[in-house]
Amino acid sequence: MGTMEINPLLVKLSVPMMISMLVQALYNVVDSIFVARVSENALTAVSLAFSLQNMMFAVGIGTGVGVNALLSKSLGEKNQYRANKTAENGLFLALCSYLVFLVLGLTVVRPYFYAQTADADIAEQGIRYLTICCVLSLGMFMQVMNEKLLAATSRTTLSMISQLVGAIVNIILDPIFIFVLDMDTGGAALATILSQFLSFCLLVGGTFHGDNLPLSLRAFRPTVERYSKIISGGLPSFWRQALASVATILLNVAGREFGGGDVAVAAMSIVSRITMFAGSALVGFGQGYQPVCGFNYGAKLYGRVREAFFFFFKVAAVGALILAALGFLFSPQLVAIFRRDDSEVIRIGATALRMQCVTFPLMAWFFPTSMTLQTTGLSLKAS
Repeated sequence: MGTMEINPLLVKLSVPMMISMLVQALYNVVDSIFVARVSENALTAVSLAFSLQNMMFAVGIGTGVGVNALLSKSLGEKNQYRANKTAENGLFLALCSYLVFLVLGLTVVRPYFYAQTADADIAEQGIRYLTICCVLSLGMFMQVMNEKLLAATSRTTLSMISQLVGAIVNIILDPIFIFVLDMDTGGAALATILSQFLSFCLLVGGTFHGDNLPLSLRAFRPTVERYSKIISGGLPSFWRQALASVATILLNVAGREFGGGDVAVAAMSIVSRITMFAGSALVGFGQGYQPVCGFNYGAKLYGRVREAFFFFFKVAAVGALILAALGFLFSPQLVAIFRRDDSEVIRIGATALRMQCVTFPLMAWFFPTSMTLQTTGLSLKAS
């Protein structure tokens, strides 16, 4: 972390994280593609579930990034004790996050759906899907946290492998549960949950083994000071995804109220999936950048931090421009992946996606600066 040439080091750590983030974003996309074969209502139901699902990811990733930032900085300062305790508290926070969404899954899912659609069939299919995703989300929260722990110790390849295995299992289980067992949206949710839990199981050995991060949960003690540092360090990542979820919910409500109906809701939900999938590549690169930044900042190697920042900026600039161009040119084809036979959804979705693509180049500056501030302890400015 403190001696290898910066550019190859960032590539080595970031490429597996980029693949991991793309695969994570792929879960909901795969579910949507399969349930679209069941019915339009099933696809709309899963589309409406996306915002609350994304809120779960926001909490999981925000907490994980906060742990990653504090952990990598502690390792750079050669403070192994604080690094170990940060990891232990991070795992406990992941468990607490799961318990929160377990309660939400049992209480708010029904009103959440009926606030966005008046169609009882869409609402009931969505309730079935999202309840399973929330109530059985322990694997997702633990998977995300273990990924961030491994990334902080430069072991990102295992994260990538676990995500790929989970994605392949999800693709296999989706048609079995949805069509063979006739479980429609509930089957899609169950396939996702089982795949995420499998990924978590593959990560456990890597997290608890090795000299970089020898954890001992027997000696675990909750520490308010560490919680405050972890949460403040992860807030920018949380706000990035959480506000996107809130915006999507508001767009869904507005689309239904002002004449677009469920067609507009479906179109905007598809656009949200596509943009999240595209942006996840840059987020993944940033998550490979953060441990490098945190370690070298903690070790007072500020020249290496500056060098890493500008390399990240260059990669983000090129990546954002490519994504913007591809999204603008092929927006109808991208939307049609989800609703090939619905010309109105394609028309609305293509227009909205092109407008989103115009803003992509802004990510080239936003992600490097936000993640640098976040990793070096200036979370308020990053937020």
